[in-house]
Amino acid sequence: MKIATREEIQKVLSLRDVIPLMREALVAQSRGECETPMPMHLYIGGKQRGEHGSERGEIHIKSSYRDGGKHFVVKVASGFPDNAARNLPSADGMMLLVSAQTGAPVTLLCDGGDLTDARTAAVSAMMARELGREDTSLGILGSGVQARWQARAHAEVLPLREVWLWGRSPERVRQCRDDITSLVSGIDVRIASSPADVVRHARLIVTTTAARTPVLSFEDVAPGTLISAVGSDSPSKQELDPQILSNASLVLVDSRQQCERLGELQHAPAAFDRAFEMGKFCDFHPSFDAGGIVVADFTGLGVEDLFIAEDCYRKLAS
Repeated sequence: MKIATREEIQKVLSLRDVIPLMREALVAQSRGECETPMPMHLYIGGKQRGEHGSERGEIHIKSSYRDGGKHFVVKVASGFPDNAARNLPSADGMMLLVSAQTGAPVTLLCDGGDLTDARTAAVSAMMARELGREDTSLGILGSGVQARWQARAHAEVLPLREVWLWGRSPERVRQCRDDITSLVSGIDVRIASSPADVVRHARLIVTTTAARTPVLSFEDVAPGTLISAVGSDSPSKQELDPQILSNASLVLVDSRQQCERLGELQHAPAAFDRAFEMGKFCDFHPSFDAGGIVVADFTGLGVEDLFIAEDCYRKLAS
């Protein structure tokens, strides 16, 4: 079994390649070609900090197999917020690619969470392109690692000139601004005073927080706005006012089943019947009111992990 280090993976990881790959993954999923179970969540110390100083951690385990494929994948992604006090990354992860013929492990991708971050950003950028967006301004709520990836991915598909950034910690926001500036050339990164300030300056918004109460209000969102919500990926997480989904002209979901239980859709059940899976949208491009609010609800699918893991394995083996 090949064990690939994070450094080896980073050398072959390309957002430009991953973006179209995510379209293929979502379309395959929507056509029923993939076996993708619901994620498993494991909480260390419970959903909140333990009573006796035990650590707080959240682990997501996802998997998928495509009919006729050579492999299946099992992905473990973890988040330990208290690591920041130890000067350690708060997120980590690995993907295990396994032979679908023999069940033998083929390669362990010790990516440190990079593959998960890359495919998460790539799939939201892909949907922006699929929706025909040509925005020059991008608004990002959140200042973590995913905010940086989102800026990079959207710069691959849009003529971006500026990014408006908001987060709860001024220090982290400033660091995120500096990092995006160094990662994406030709982009002016500005710090917003509030989420409402972000949506005043951008009609393309990505939410990347771990919030459990809405950070974006319906009253603040202008018509013609696309909101890509990537932070809500487990029960009780919520970034959007439910009225945003209820009043949206189009609600896109990576999986109706997952988003109903884990995404923004869990807080807006009235929008469930109108929710349209992204893979089907990519396949058929139904008409919609582009002048209204569009919400894309991302919970992260195991099939995305399968496609990016196989692509990484092929590149490492070549």
